[in-house]
Amino acid sequence: MTVEADIRAAIVTVTPRVFPDFAPHGTTRPFVTYQQIGGDALNYWEQAMPDKKNGLIQINVWSDTRAEAASLILAIEGAMRTASAFNAKATSSHVADFDAEVPIYGARQDFTVWSTR
Repeated sequence: MTVEADIRAAIVTVTPRVFPDFAPHGTTRPFVTYQQIGGDALNYWEQAMPDKKNGLIQINVWSDTRAEAASLILAIEGAMRTASAFNAKATSSHVADFDAEVPIYGARQDFTVWSTR
């Protein structure tokens, strides 16, 4: 299983609608998207391939209410921190968001995730 599949499996324990990058148009709320937005590279002097990798993973929750978005991102933080398939640490607290054109409430949080290569 890839780390992306493991991340999805952790988030699905909180809410069922979880998608990499973006949700299909018309997806019922709430839903979650996630994507890798960077990470740290391991480099060894002897030019060996590392057996671990790191990714900076952004998780976004989208909902009809601010309260639901905040509640879900907190539950997802718990699922990420306690996952056994990888090691995740939050890089900061979550950030609230709102898109008045849709309208939709959001919450996002970034995690540094270490996993097997």
